[in-house]
Amino acid sequence: MTLIDFLILAIVAAICGSLGQGIVGFSRGGCLVAMALGFIGAVLGYWLKNTLGLPEPLMLQIAGSDFPIVWSIIGSALFVAVITLLTGRRR
Repeated sequence: MTLIDFLILAIVAAICGSLGQGIVGFSRGGCLVAMALGFIGAVLGYWLKNTLGLPEPLMLQIAGSDFPIVWSIIGSALFVAVITLLTGRRR
């Protein structure tokens, strides 16, 4: 994986994490937090997909690696929801 491939993957993860935060309606940080949520959401969503035996409607292939777009958004939304329930909202 080249540096360009990694940057594209990081941008896609940041977009997926931002969408997950937007679905829940809660944000704890900026772009780096959204990127981390996108990667964590991809892992969580992919695990959930495999556990339940569900199909992947949209896979993005970057440098020979598949990135689950829809499950990344769902996973990051679930992860942000759990974080929100555990920590509460800031005022």
